[in-house]
Amino acid sequence: MSKIADFSASIKSLSADELKAKITEDELRLKKVSFAHSISPLENPVSMRLLRRDIARLKTALRKKELGF
Repeated sequence: MSKIADFSASIKSLSADELKAKITEDELRLKKVSFAHSISPLENPVSMRLLRRDIARLKTALRKKELGF
Protein backbone atom coordinates (compact mmCIF):
# COMPACT_ATOMS: atom_id res chain seq x y z
CA MET A 1 0.00 0.00 0.00
CA SER A 2 1.08 3.54 -0.59
CA LYS A 3 1.52 6.18 2.06
CA ILE A 4 -1.69 7.93 1.03
CA ALA A 5 -3.71 4.72 1.26
CA ASP A 6 -2.25 4.00 4.72
CA PHE A 7 -3.03 7.57 5.82
CA SER A 8 -6.60 7.33 4.50
CA ALA A 9 -7.13 4.00 6.24
CA SER A 10 -5.89 5.39 9.54
CA ILE A 11 -8.15 8.46 9.21
CA LYS A 12 -11.29 6.35 8.85
CA SER A 13 -10.79 4.81 12.28
CA LEU A 14 -10.60 8.20 14.04
CA SER A 15 -13.57 9.88 15.70
CA ALA A 16 -14.61 13.46 14.92
CA ASP A 17 -12.94 14.79 18.09
CA GLU A 18 -9.71 12.97 17.27
CA LEU A 19 -9.79 14.39 13.75
CA LYS A 20 -10.24 17.92 15.09
CA ALA A 21 -7.30 17.44 17.46
CA LYS A 22 -5.11 16.09 14.65
CA ILE A 23 -6.07 18.99 12.39
CA THR A 24 -5.10 21.60 14.99
CA GLU A 25 -1.87 19.73 15.72
CA ASP A 26 -0.93 19.57 12.03
CA GLU A 27 -1.87 23.21 11.43
CA LEU A 28 0.41 24.22 14.28
CA ARG A 29 3.20 22.07 12.85
CA LEU A 30 2.68 23.67 9.41
CA LYS A 31 2.89 27.12 10.96
CA LYS A 32 6.18 26.23 12.67
CA VAL A 33 7.64 24.72 9.50
CA SER A 34 6.55 27.73 7.46
CA PHE A 35 8.16 30.08 9.96
CA ALA A 36 11.37 28.06 9.95
CA HIS A 37 11.37 28.11 6.15
CA SER A 38 11.06 31.89 6.06
CA ILE A 39 14.12 32.23 8.31
CA SER A 40 16.30 29.69 6.54
CA PRO A 41 15.37 27.46 3.62
CA LEU A 42 14.22 23.97 4.47
CA GLU A 43 16.18 20.98 3.32
CA ASN A 44 13.01 19.53 1.82
CA PRO A 45 10.40 22.21 1.01
CA VAL A 46 8.08 19.59 -0.48
CA SER A 47 7.29 18.53 3.08
CA MET A 48 5.23 21.73 3.47
CA ARG A 49 3.10 20.77 0.47
CA LEU A 50 2.58 17.25 1.80
CA LEU A 51 1.59 18.60 5.20
CA ARG A 52 -0.97 20.96 3.61
CA ARG A 53 -2.41 18.04 1.66
CA ASP A 54 -2.64 15.90 4.78
CA ILE A 55 -4.52 18.71 6.54
CA ALA A 56 -6.92 18.91 3.59
CA ARG A 57 -7.48 15.15 3.74
CA LEU A 58 -8.21 15.38 7.45
CA LYS A 59 -10.68 18.21 6.93
CA THR A 60 -12.40 16.26 4.17
CA ALA A 61 -12.71 13.19 6.40
CA LEU A 62 -14.09 15.34 9.22
CA ARG A 63 -16.67 16.88 6.91
CA LYS A 64 -17.72 13.43 5.68
CA LYS A 65 -18.23 12.29 9.27
CA GLU A 66 -20.27 15.41 10.05
CA LEU A 67 -22.51 14.79 7.03
CA GLY A 68 -22.81 11.08 7.81
CA PHE A 69 -21.13 9.58 4.75
